Amino acid sequence: MFECDYRDGAWTQPTIKPYGPLALFPGTKVLHYGQAVFEGMKAFKDDQGSVFLFRPEENFKRINQSSERLAIPNFPKDLFFDAIENLLRLDNAWVHQGHGHAIYIRPFVFASETGVSAAAATEYKFMVIMSPVTAYYSEKLKVIIAEKYSRAADGGVGYAKAAGNYAAQFYPTNLAREKGFHQVIWTDAQNHEFLEEAGTMNVFFRVQDTLITAPTSDRILDGVTRKSIIDLAHAKGIDVSIRKFSVTELIDAHKAGDVKEIFGSGTAATVSAISGFSHNETFYDLHDQSDSYAHLFKGLLQDIQYNRSEDPFGWRHKVL
Repeated sequence: MFECDYRDGAWTQPTIKPYGPLALFPGTKVLHYGQAVFEGMKAFKDDQGSVFLFRPEENFKRINQSSERLAIPNFPKDLFFDAIENLLRLDNAWVHQGHGHAIYIRPFVFASETGVSAAAATEYKFMVIMSPVTAYYSEKLKVIIAEKYSRAADGGVGYAKAAGNYAAQFYPTNLAREKGFHQVIWTDAQNHEFLEEAGTMNVFFRVQDTLITAPTSDRILDGVTRKSIIDLAHAKGIDVSIRKFSVTELIDAHKAGDVKEIFGSGTAATVSAISGFSHNETFYDLHDQSDSYAHLFKGLLQDIQYNRSEDPFGWRHKVL
């Protein structure tokens, strides 16, 4: 694991050491005020044994955007890339070959200063840990549209990968799972009128042959996979509409037979197809499509990630 401390206004000499526990005082500020942000990335190994990151520049920019919102100092670009690339070289054997295999990379930073005064910390710890992973979801997802709880509000930290964003959604997600659903499609905090995200993923709606997704805002995460799908759709000549999309519009389109697909996108799952959604105690099925956009985009993304196709966008970042 990689570890680097911020003290006296500067990041100190980093270290890489065996994965193990941390010693923290009970008064460590992150435990009281939640100053913590993270990123999620993957590295992929191709059939020749080369290892690639996927759009790491985007993760670097986003962790610093998240940090700024939580009053955490930015982390230098050279240290960010050195941390991840050196870890991957050391743990190359853990990056497994084969479809669906990858190594998940978790950079994160938290307030490490001791003291319970309600103010931004002056000391922080930046770390990177990794783990081999396989496919995140093995089945299509059933989702329920949020009618009471919210993921984020205007002016808040919804666009940041702040630890507390995820803690706050565990309870309503547990309630959804008790009803037989995998995830929640979050709606706006004001009136629960507009569709925003699906669980921990961005969400896309295919209405006829147009792909609709919510615009990013201070409530919605600017997902790396989301923006990659939008670019791929444009390259394939698929119409993309980035706009507010209401629950009422979705249900009306479903009743008219125009909703062909819904799928989520994110680093962990890449693309996850949705089998149906529930709203106001009514469940709306979605049928398989022979020309599935979810299947298309997942294949195109993974072909680039595993170095099985050309990379016209320059998204692959070779490590070794």
